Amino acid sequence: MEEIRFDDVAALQARVGEEYGPFGEPLEVSQEMINQFAELTGDHQWIHVDVERAKRESPFGGPVAHGFLTLALLPRVSAGAREANPFKITGQRNVVNYGSDKLRFLSPVPSGAKIHARARLADVQAGKKGTRIEREVAIHVVGSERPALLFSSITLYQG
Repeated sequence: MEEIRFDDVAALQARVGEEYGPFGEPLEVSQEMINQFAELTGDHQWIHVDVERAKRESPFGGPVAHGFLTLALLPRVSAGAREANPFKITGQRNVVNYGSDKLRFLSPVPSGAKIHARARLADVQAGKKGTRIEREVAIHVVGSERPALLFSSITLYQG
């Protein structure tokens, strides 16, 4: 795997593109995970946690994961997408979560579905505090063309 230093801005900018890398390993989003997330957040909306009612009344035919649960699983599913990339960023002392510019929930994640992610390098900028890198990550239900979630993550690589 090719290694690119975090401060080699030109080499990183050459990797910016419209094409997503390959998908990482899938992860099943179980009803147990959904219920645990509801307990953690206090969001017990029936469409997520009442299986029988969701089967009867939900437009999705059953319970679906909270959008923010799908987002919270991003580190788990995007790790595989990062590992599948053809290069690795190296040389940094630390990496700081700098924020995001975009979050969209585009389609539901049914209970029991498997999700996987793929990513693309969207922007690279040199700054006073380090190198600012924006990645766009798409989480899909396995087999679905339409993403369940699109997220633009901004990280700051510091030396």
